[in-house]
Amino acid sequence: MAKKRNKRQSRATPILLDKVVRAESGFIARDVNDKYSEYPSSGLNPLRLANIFKEADVGNVRRQMELFEEMEEKDTHLFSQLQTRKLAITGLDWDIQEFSGDSKDIDIAEFVKEQLKALENIDDIFTDILDCIGKGISISEIEWGISTEGYNVIKSIEWVHPKKLVWDSTTDEMLICTKEYPNGIKIPENKFIVHKYKAKSGHPSRAGILRIIAWMYVFKNYDVKDWVAFLEVFGMPLRLGKYDASASDMDRRALKEALVSLGSDGAGIIPSTAAIEFIESNKTSSADVYESFARYCDEQISKAVLGQTLTADSGGSYAQSKTHGEVRQDLTEADAKALASTIRRYIIKPLVEFNFGTGCNIPHFQFAFADTDDLKTVVDIYKTLSVDMGVAIPTSHIYKKFNIPQPEKGEDICTLGQIKAIEEQKDEQKIVETEQKALTLKVEQNIENMEQIKVQSIVDNVVSKTVEKSKKMFTGMLKPLMKIVEESDSLEMALETLKDKDKIKEVYADMESVELQDILKQAMYISNLLGRSIEVENG
Repeated sequence: MAKKRNKRQSRATPILLDKVVRAESGFIARDVNDKYSEYPSSGLNPLRLANIFKEADVGNVRRQMELFEEMEEKDTHLFSQLQTRKLAITGLDWDIQEFSGDSKDIDIAEFVKEQLKALENIDDIFTDILDCIGKGISISEIEWGISTEGYNVIKSIEWVHPKKLVWDSTTDEMLICTKEYPNGIKIPENKFIVHKYKAKSGHPSRAGILRIIAWMYVFKNYDVKDWVAFLEVFGMPLRLGKYDASASDMDRRALKEALVSLGSDGAGIIPSTAAIEFIESNKTSSADVYESFARYCDEQISKAVLGQTLTADSGGSYAQSKTHGEVRQDLTEADAKALASTIRRYIIKPLVEFNFGTGCNIPHFQFAFADTDDLKTVVDIYKTLSVDMGVAIPTSHIYKKFNIPQPEKGEDICTLGQIKAIEEQKDEQKIVETEQKALTLKVEQNIENMEQIKVQSIVDNVVSKTVEKSKKMFTGMLKPLMKIVEESDSLEMALETLKDKDKIKEVYADMESVELQDILKQAMYISNLLGRSIEVENG
């Protein structure tokens, strides 16, 4: 990654436009009429498709490129597959890697990164460049300008329709058509971004994926057209009209119109000399034929665009889908590497040369990939190869595999001893944390036990005082009764007296009402305390 430096303190003085080859400002290939098309897919059949391809083979790709554009617009499955392929790239993070650790190379990388980040529609630019996946080639025009600081900068990048490309019949050189030069001119250097995709070996005009799947597109169109016609009359009986040999032309036309009306209106009139029969059709078995063939065509399109079908279409086991997903990852990495190479050649290189002069080192453009491998398993494999089998593994490969930046000269690095020390420190920290948790739990338990002991002590004290008070209270309550026992001549007489309710009332009537009320209050209070103490003991 590029190191951060003070804002342009050590950056070289920019080379002004008058000191280098002047970059052309404005757009030379822009044409408002490019949005119009001849719509070559109208009435497309195998013979017409073959003629379009033959025109492209001799260098005139206009109708072929217009056809490819229509194919994307008309076929939803094809559109989604191409979108998936493009979004797999535009969804990746990217960065600028300086060519070396030299201060000038670091400044150049910072400058390039600032310029690319300044392009607000950078993702759209990537999508336009990736248009070559379907068409085999894409071209975008750069509009140059001068910043307030005097740097040569990219103001914008605009997609150019590839139908404006032609190939010279003599030299086979690719040319671009403009308003001033409708027959084509040599593509100006540092003005256009030309990105090519080779789905197969051969001429660039025949290398796009859309050329490969064009035949499936035609056959699918035939199938869908017949399918729609079939659905229009599906379930409806065949209407057969009969007329006499002597019927006039007018009668025959009337009969035909009536047959048509019966299909759409359900009513019609016919001459009295004519007859209509309804023949029930059995088309259930043929209804699946159209859908099956359409799905077959979609599967072939998926194979061509994504390299597989199971992550694009339904069906298949998890293991198969995982394997096919990896195939798609290979395509994504290949597309990203090709795009990165094109950006470095057609965008970064002129940016560097226009601002720092020719001969400077060009920084690299890189996409960040998410490794689909289990890194722990990879580590075990590398350890077995290196330690047990003695296989020499380049350190650069290790850094690249695990996406680890290589340490620069003088930069602090983390050694094996430091890693072990960190691990030991983590282990010690875990031990300390465990001991702290145990100590905290013990303290909490002790506090809880102390609280229970304190509560029990209070309860015992209350119970002890309550029992003592109860003795005094019951002694006071029993005093009148004991007096009866003492005054009686015998125990039997005392018992007879105690059974006499009126005598008991008389005895207690001698006690002062205040004293009796006080005793009763104490009895109720003591009963309440005893009840609470029992609840505490029972938990």
